[in-house]
Amino acid sequence: MRTDEFHFNLPQNLIAQKRVHPYDRSKLLIVERKQQTYEDKHFFDIINYLTPNDVLVFNDTKVFKARLRGKKEILLLENISDQDSYRCIIKGNVKVGSTIPFPNGLVATVLAIGEDGERDICFNAKDAYLHQLIDEVSELPLPPYITKHSEEYQTIYADEKKSNSIAAPTAGFHFTNNLLERIKQKGVVTEHITLSVGIGTFRPVKSETIEDHPMHAEVYHIDEEVKNRLNSYKKERKRIIAVGTTSVRTLEDSADTNGILQKTDNETKIFIYPPYQFKFVDALITNFHLPQSTLIMLVSAFGGKDFIFSCYQHAIDAQYRFYSFGDAMFIQ
Repeated sequence: MRTDEFHFNLPQNLIAQKRVHPYDRSKLLIVERKQQTYEDKHFFDIINYLTPNDVLVFNDTKVFKARLRGKKEILLLENISDQDSYRCIIKGNVKVGSTIPFPNGLVATVLAIGEDGERDICFNAKDAYLHQLIDEVSELPLPPYITKHSEEYQTIYADEKKSNSIAAPTAGFHFTNNLLERIKQKGVVTEHITLSVGIGTFRPVKSETIEDHPMHAEVYHIDEEVKNRLNSYKKERKRIIAVGTTSVRTLEDSADTNGILQKTDNETKIFIYPPYQFKFVDALITNFHLPQSTLIMLVSAFGGKDFIFSCYQHAIDAQYRFYSFGDAMFIQ
């Protein structure tokens, strides 16, 4: 399938630069796949479409301060081998052996240059002192289309112990503590899984055909008890609602061909695009995504490409806000 089949024209003024306050006042498009209909609502209305037969699955990963600003800008991707070594992306040209100083005395040395712009670096400090120095010169990373408001680039349920993502699971941005409490009081089950969101969220599809696009590996974890409960819910025919595409990818990678979750820890490169037979997820809460991105391809696989694109056109016409800080869809 050609990548340009997933292109659409989006006015720049619809790219959201900040979150709506309160968060659940964002717009929500209720999408019915079988009836091929959609309806304009607000996110707080989602409670009217949930029942005690539903299970909401959240990705509770937390975004860490991965962007460092010194002589050059560095985006940390993951820790490698030694405690002072990282895989990263560096803005601008660098050579092996180059050093990048920071105002507080921290220095990064380029060890290797890999494919797709990735670099391996080491720092001139270790352990707690290294973390202190990094914290002094780092900030939360933002997608390139957002220019400020980094302090809000985090879900309210992000787990402090799971600070290992360079991008947020943004479908969760629409939930408030009050809305979550009302959802639980209604009898809706909530569960948490973890996928460490990596560079694949930022990386565009450059190949002419989507089948040739290489996905960046991302690590996930599902507690054994959570896995068992989710399998029981599925057996009881409860509706599994993934909050965000990262939750979808985790659940679908873990599930076997019979729709039973098996893997609790894995490094996944799963790439979901049409046609795809979903094994575990029954409904999806998601934002409005970039043209020709792996995320719009996943959503198209879930809702049907032509129908999803008609929903997107409606959202554009109705002035919905797009991308990370934008509005949401509930596809059921």
